[in-house]
Amino acid sequence: MVRTPLTPEERERGERLGRLLREARGRRSMADVAASAGLSAETLRKIETGRAPTPAFFTVSALARVLGLSLDEVAGHCVPAAV
Repeated sequence: MVRTPLTPEERERGERLGRLLREARGRRSMADVAASAGLSAETLRKIETGRAPTPAFFTVSALARVLGLSLDEVAGHCVPAAV
């Protein structure tokens, strides 16, 4: 299966999501947060670094729960900046 290349906006949105998650994780280890969310540390690493810029809804939801973020906060943070 060949994926359609991501647009620059999709890549930017993934980078913003990654920054938000890194900031919310703070000093907690990546392995601890990932395990609490039911994910592998590698999956979380890819999301935080923008290498997986379009994670599944349930993945984002699980991370938001573990990090104490509301889905509204996550969605609001990932909206493109006004031009």
